[in-house]
Amino acid sequence: MRTRLARVTVVPLLLAALGATACTTSIAGTATSTGSVITQTDPDEPGGVDPSFVKNTDEGPIDRLAAAVLTDVRAYWTETFPDTFGGDWEELRGGYYSVDTSSDDAPAPPCVDEPTEVEGNAFYCPPADVMAWDRAALLPVLKERFGEAAVMLVLAHEMGHAVQRRAGLTIEKQQADPTKYPTILIEAQADCYAGAFVRWVVDDNATYLNVGDDRLDPALEALITFRDPVGTEQTDEGAHGDAFDRVSAFQDGFDSGAKMCSEMSVDNRTFTQSGFINAADAERGGNLSFDEMFESITPNLNDYFGTLVTGRGKQWKQPKLTATEDQPACTDADQGPVAFCPEATQIDYDSADELPRIHTKIGDYATGTLLASRYALAALVDLQKPTEGTDSQHNTVCLAGSFTGSLLSLEEQYLSPGDMDEAIQVLLAYDYAARDIAGKGIETGFERVRAFREGVLEGDKACGLD
Repeated sequence: MRTRLARVTVVPLLLAALGATACTTSIAGTATSTGSVITQTDPDEPGGVDPSFVKNTDEGPIDRLAAAVLTDVRAYWTETFPDTFGGDWEELRGGYYSVDTSSDDAPAPPCVDEPTEVEGNAFYCPPADVMAWDRAALLPVLKERFGEAAVMLVLAHEMGHAVQRRAGLTIEKQQADPTKYPTILIEAQADCYAGAFVRWVVDDNATYLNVGDDRLDPALEALITFRDPVGTEQTDEGAHGDAFDRVSAFQDGFDSGAKMCSEMSVDNRTFTQSGFINAADAERGGNLSFDEMFESITPNLNDYFGTLVTGRGKQWKQPKLTATEDQPACTDADQGPVAFCPEATQIDYDSADELPRIHTKIGDYATGTLLASRYALAALVDLQKPTEGTDSQHNTVCLAGSFTGSLLSLEEQYLSPGDMDEAIQVLLAYDYAARDIAGKGIETGFERVRAFREGVLEGDKACGLD
């Protein structure tokens, strides 16, 4: 919102686009264990992968993981490139480089002078046609904090840039017409290609990788860690997109495949990233206080959902907002720190414990997203639509997205930079926004984000009301 929102932790990581530019970063996140995505990495065992094609490898577990990913992603593009672009896949002529950034004596890969220049990064360098990664301070950190699927996503993204080069998207073409080929589009397309590859893996087509779509949430969390700093304009030379933009591109590739990714352009792609429009919002980091958030958003919620209900010939019963000192108790079902209670036409919210913590940890539109989902439940009740079960869960979070999309379309900017980041973060971290009247929600953040995106991009028509 214009008087608000920013993410709590700023962690810019440049997954290099058409150039070999990189920046050092620390990676936020909580250590996780999601199991291995690798079926076999020992070359001495049946089905094992040999990492010897990786230059400067130490043949350790991180490079074995990278080698398994790259072997499968190369197989994917060997299979997919001809149908997508009409020609054969060409292997990277410069190869693949593992870089030990913890050693000053380690050999540097092409495109950089010192190994420390790769610290915290992976990149594809077009002039040398090479891919390189930091095996000391990037891939092991990703693996520890987000699981092996995050490593798979990052390396697939970098291979996406090699695909762009082979499809004819050169540095010279981008520099000659930057409005047609802005960096944010180039990065979105690489995210899209990564999503298409991951879907191929999920569909059990890979030789070495195996991951279910119910294990992708940590990988998406890693992806949004690499979003741009809040307030970055989408027209900035190095813009990669906010969390919504990056996850959207990945999920579009996952759902629709590489051909759709190849057709992405500034004419058919909408980005939500924006800069601050005034100094006051920038000074606040785009965030309102907890109480200010409720004062700011409640009129919009009532207007939007009231119009939604009355426009379909039903009566809107405006819920009464009631603050509680702990978890809402107006209903026996556990809807989380914000609950809609149909008997009293009331929305109770925890004003002293979990909801304020979420507000502080993620940002004010995390609160806004959860509150919008409870207004969505109220609207479903008034429209006499199901309020329990999988359809209700989808429609509830979809309507929260539809409301958010309505704010994006306002002539005067209402959402602040970082708001969309916060929506994605709270959807990945908690199932609260998708919980139905009975307190049951969508299990994976991947599916919650997908439903929310449908509402943002397609409006309420995607939310099962008609």
